[in-house]
Amino acid sequence: MRSRLCRIRSVLSLMALGLIACSLSLQAAPQSVVYQQPSKAVRELLDAPALPKHLISPDKHTLALLEPRRFSSLAELARPTRKLAGLRFDEATGQPSQTSAIQSLRLRPLLNPQAPERIVELGAANAADGGYFHSFSWAPDGQRFLLERRGAQSNELWVGDSASGQLRRVPGLKLNNVLSQGELAWLSPQELVLLAVPDKRGKAPQEPKVPNAPVVRESSGRASPERTYADLLNSPYDEALLEHYALSQLTRVHLQSLQSKKLGAPALFFSVASIGDEDTLLTERITRPFSYSLTWDDFPQVVEVRRADGSVLREIARLPLKRGVAINGVLPGPRLFFASPNRDGAVFWVEALDGGNPATRAPHRDRLMRLDPPYTGEAQELLRIPNRFSGMRFLDDGQQALLSEEDPLRAWTRSYLLMLRGGSVSTLFEHALRERYRHPGTPLIRTDPQRGRALAQTQGGALLMLGQGASPKGDRPFLDRLSLRDGSSQRLFQSSDKLFEQPLDLLPGNQLLTLHESINSAPSLHLQVLGSNAVATPAAARSVALTQAPNSPPLLRKIRRELVHFKRDDGVEMSFWMYLPPDYKDGEARPTLVWAYPLEFNDAALAGQVSGSPNRFPNFSGISPVLLALEGYVVLNDATMPIVGDAKTVNDEFVEQITLSARAIIEKAEELGVTDPKRVAIGGHSYGAFMAVNLLAHTDLFKVGIARSGAYNRTLTPFGFQSERRSLWEARDTYLKLSPFLYANQIKEPLLLIHGETDNRSGTPALQSERLYQAMVGTGGTVRYVLLPLEAHGYNARESAGHVQWEMRQWLRHYLGEPKPAAR
Repeated sequence: MRSRLCRIRSVLSLMALGLIACSLSLQAAPQSVVYQQPSKAVRELLDAPALPKHLISPDKHTLALLEPRRFSSLAELARPTRKLAGLRFDEATGQPSQTSAIQSLRLRPLLNPQAPERIVELGAANAADGGYFHSFSWAPDGQRFLLERRGAQSNELWVGDSASGQLRRVPGLKLNNVLSQGELAWLSPQELVLLAVPDKRGKAPQEPKVPNAPVVRESSGRASPERTYADLLNSPYDEALLEHYALSQLTRVHLQSLQSKKLGAPALFFSVASIGDEDTLLTERITRPFSYSLTWDDFPQVVEVRRADGSVLREIARLPLKRGVAINGVLPGPRLFFASPNRDGAVFWVEALDGGNPATRAPHRDRLMRLDPPYTGEAQELLRIPNRFSGMRFLDDGQQALLSEEDPLRAWTRSYLLMLRGGSVSTLFEHALRERYRHPGTPLIRTDPQRGRALAQTQGGALLMLGQGASPKGDRPFLDRLSLRDGSSQRLFQSSDKLFEQPLDLLPGNQLLTLHESINSAPSLHLQVLGSNAVATPAAARSVALTQAPNSPPLLRKIRRELVHFKRDDGVEMSFWMYLPPDYKDGEARPTLVWAYPLEFNDAALAGQVSGSPNRFPNFSGISPVLLALEGYVVLNDATMPIVGDAKTVNDEFVEQITLSARAIIEKAEELGVTDPKRVAIGGHSYGAFMAVNLLAHTDLFKVGIARSGAYNRTLTPFGFQSERRSLWEARDTYLKLSPFLYANQIKEPLLLIHGETDNRSGTPALQSERLYQAMVGTGGTVRYVLLPLEAHGYNARESAGHVQWEMRQWLRHYLGEPKPAAR
């Protein structure tokens, strides 16, 4: 009998019918079940509050302690959602789906831990219509803060006072985040320009009851390789809906008076930025013709400089539909526009010199252009760079910028110090894209009340660099001073090897703010004074706690964690994080879950570099496989699965290399005495699920598998996937070999498939799991398919997280047995 998938559309229907989850069984048609709950220990962790976020005001006077809501409700996920041109947003308010809500917000003076906290009252506004606050941000001077609130019918803007915590709503304003997702242009610390719903937008178009025309698509013979996207436009009606919901009005808001003023005519804006200090704006908007095979950000675009009243001063560029562009290529004309935050009021953009095609040989890939006020005449070419432009960040001196480029074939990146006048450059640093051990760090960004966010320089003309400090023994975060004169670097701080301390900012008087945590202590804010020359560590400097670490469930601290290093047969260095159950006794060989995600490298030395720290406080997502350690299983998490080779052909040996890695992982775990090699499961999420099913299809190393939200038929992603640059027709054998769907008859081990019903990630629709399930059923495999209603690529509801944990535990118990040590 052919099984049918349960489709759940609303919470009301869920309650009425009692269909709370949908599971498929091999032997019979699925029966209605309810969401299941994991063990008491796992439930305790799922129901614990999320760790607070520490948000420091730009003036360094106020600390905001923000507690995010850990899970969304089913009712929230079930709200009517529009899916258009790769977008998903709430139909009533236009707010992007699955926005993270704020549970609570507290304010207090940053450097006075004894001062009373000011609780920002959020509940009263939410109680009226069941809405929630989200998207906290500071004003540039730190005197105020902004919150957005998704109400029943609109997304609102609220202004908070940092001194009192009092909130006020901007009256009559409805934010439009369909395309912009919270885009703000600060004109001053008291004024900003944002995108709002036009007053006279009217009602949404009604779908025709009877089709009035066929849907026609046509190609003129020009190759246009495109990735596989979800939620694309499908009809003229969809086009009309996109124009209705995405239409936005430039609106100027004064934070003190709460007055708002409309600027110019509404359009399909997706970006607005202030230029310099003359109230000039740089706007970007999409136009027709739309596409049924591309997402909205590849639609034609118009870039314009506008006056303070919203009128157009000059059209900077008109970008065509991104059609006919090579895989990993770019448009041949202008792209990537930057508004200078400096008084010069310049606009910068990038243009390809190789036609946008990475396969074309060219001495320079890109050039950087500059246009100055009054924005007449031709733009100036500042410089040409040999590789593809990847980023530009302005320094706070108003004279320089940090420019970055990437060479995808070498997997290499280089950063230049650029003089904005004259275009002279000097290489500041360069390294492999996946480099960890020698990574120079990321420049510290600060917000200036007048110039906005920029890279902060010290008085001696240096950048402050924040890095993770990766090493074979784990991460030890650091703060360096990088000289812009000679490129030399001085270490100011590095976390000790006994805890994990992340530097955040350097205050006057050499006072360093850090986020301090350990295996037994959740993150808390600390302050210490650095020495003038020597490297400071927590052992060498007095550290004062500015916040108190929240309590954590005691059982979580009893999970034993260890970083394990080893090599596979070809000499490539590997590692995994070993999690042992609270009741584990030395010498026990227990059933084990290996959870991994493959990564590609062109250098074997980089493949062996370690990520993570043994000193970090354990803080796991609701669907983390590590929680299975509380059920008694050994979990080898973040097991490295390196694929080493030339960037063009690295996937040709994907199966062989993950097989080498899997065998090495099992052998090392057996050598440690923690794993029963006859009771090992393989699992992964997304690309990790793809890896797991390939291992089941091509090896006999594992007894059982768990695959969540993966892609299993690469012919459904014919124009590239993950790091694969070739199309199906250029690498047919590789695509077929890496499609475990085509080897379903070889999957003899039991496989648990879990997928979100509305997965919108490119290449991983729920159809991928559905078709693999059907293939395994048809060829006599043992398989269970769990479809999570209302969920996308990740799972956000508390009910979903609990059920996923229950499914994984039941699957392991059924096929690996109770997590008791094997007889030796």
